[in-house]
Amino acid sequence: MQSAAAFRPCPARPLASRNASRLLLPARPLRVSSPGAAVASAATTRCAAVGPCGLGPELGLLPASPDREGKARQRPVACSAAGGAAAGKAEKEGGGFLKTLQLGAFFGLWYLFNIYFNIYNKQVLKVFPYPINITEVQFAVGAAVASFMWITGILKRPKISGAQLVAIIPLAIVHTLGNLFTNMSLGKVAVSFTHTIKAMEPFFSVLLSAIFLGELPTLSVVLSLLPIVGGVALASLTEASFNWAGFWSAMASNVTFQSRNVLSKKLMVKKGNEESLDNINLFSIITVMSFFLLAPVAFFTEGVKMTPTFLQSAGLNVNQVLTRSLLAALCFHAYQQVSYMILAVVSPVTHSVGNCVKRVVVIVTSVLFFRTPVSPINSLGTAIALAGVFIYSQLKRLKPKPKTA
Repeated sequence: MQSAAAFRPCPARPLASRNASRLLLPARPLRVSSPGAAVASAATTRCAAVGPCGLGPELGLLPASPDREGKARQRPVACSAAGGAAAGKAEKEGGGFLKTLQLGAFFGLWYLFNIYFNIYNKQVLKVFPYPINITEVQFAVGAAVASFMWITGILKRPKISGAQLVAIIPLAIVHTLGNLFTNMSLGKVAVSFTHTIKAMEPFFSVLLSAIFLGELPTLSVVLSLLPIVGGVALASLTEASFNWAGFWSAMASNVTFQSRNVLSKKLMVKKGNEESLDNINLFSIITVMSFFLLAPVAFFTEGVKMTPTFLQSAGLNVNQVLTRSLLAALCFHAYQQVSYMILAVVSPVTHSVGNCVKRVVVIVTSVLFFRTPVSPINSLGTAIALAGVFIYSQLKRLKPKPKTA
């Protein structure tokens, strides 16, 4: 039985009306002497221990228990781990988006520089028919840009051995010839036709790899070359600006550029402790070499023609020719640099597909800018050739490693 003295009645308080503010009783401690009240008090304390405020054994409200302490420690650790995982996932997604955005910007610059190079270059070649001089100017500007990047530290200066220089010389020779033949073709025929012929690069790549590297193509790759050859032939038969000099110059550029790729595989092998060259440094070294290789050829064949005195005597707008030649040279070097930057972050097959799309963009923009007359059959031939290049790129990605003869 509970004692009546255990409970002390509270003094009477006046009741407030319902419309008035309720008067609260001052907090007074309850003296609990019954077991039931003690249980209620303990339950209240236990609820406070697990309540949202996080009160628990740390404040001495509950007796210390190993299980309770372990769970209490696990909660913040689990929350911290979950928060870290969520933050890492968000950071990864953000980084992936930025990389995609950066790659898209690289492809856009690659196409843009290539478009402007072809437009400015063609404008100069129309009024200044000296492709060796123009090619030499482009190499000179490229060599100056490369030297500036090395001196300022924008590009790490490479350390090359004598053996590497000897190995690079053949690459520089075919690189020089490839660019010279391209400019010769652009001076003779329409930009769109030159790039249609240059769509045959995969054909020469397969042919030269089989001859010099012993890499035998699969049947599917060989079949993909048929629409390329057929499309170029169809476009050539209906090309309004067709002439044999422009046609064979573009073909020669295909042979030389693909020879460069084959030679780079065959000759550029890291030996011993030699430091391997990245693509941008290799391209820069080749550009400097090409400048020195072509300089005597230009001097003894065409002579030094890219001067204000000669341009003025030829009745040309000196400022316009020199400005467009400089812009074409800068765009030429810029699109090559960006191309190698893209190749450093994507697979060769992805780069090849991007190059195919770039050729389509250049052909379309040049036709629109120069208002090149194009017949339906000519357009069909170009489309078939470019579709063959795309199929070839996809097969190169899917096919197994080529057999060696």
